[in-house]
Amino acid sequence: MFDAAQAGPPRRPIAWWRAATIACLLVIAIATATGVSMFEQFEAQIRHLQTKLQKTAQIRYIAILLDDSQAPAMLVTSDPQEGSLQIQRLNNVTEGRADSMQLWALSANGQLRSLGVLTSPGKTLRLPVAEKTLADISELAISVEDKGATTQRREPSLPYLFKGALVQKAL
Repeated sequence: MFDAAQAGPPRRPIAWWRAATIACLLVIAIATATGVSMFEQFEAQIRHLQTKLQKTAQIRYIAILLDDSQAPAMLVTSDPQEGSLQIQRLNNVTEGRADSMQLWALSANGQLRSLGVLTSPGKTLRLPVAEKTLADISELAISVEDKGATTQRREPSLPYLFKGALVQKAL
C-alpha cells in the first residue's frame, strides 16, 4: 500500500529551497555590484595617481656646490620634464652690483661649457638646460664674472666660487 497522505508533494522543503535560491541570487547580485564598484574606484585611483606622478617633479640629477671651506653653498637639481635646472642658494653669498654668477659644466674629459648666468639674486631660480646636456657632465661650478661679459666667455675669468660633483639619481 499506498497511503494518500504520502502521495502529495512535500511543500515545505520546496518553499525553503526557493527562499534559499532567491537569497543566494540577491547575495550574488550585491557581490557583483560591489565588485564592479570597487573595480571602478580602483581604476579611478590609478588614473589619479598617474596624473599626480606626471605633475610631480622628477629629479634626475643633483649637485651640492661647496665653497672654499667645504660648506654647502648651492643645491642644483634637474627636472627632465621641465627641461631646467633649479638652483637654490644655501648661503647668503650674493654677487656685487657689477658682478654676476655664471654656472659652468665640467665634463669628465676636461671640456668646459657655460650653462648660463644666474640672473636672479633670489634664493631659488631656474635655468633652461636640456637633460642631454648633462649626460657627460661630472661637475658643476659657479664663478663670479663681470656683468655683461659672461655670455661671450668660454672659460671663467676668476677661480670658481663654488664647485661640486653632479650625480645622476637612480630611478
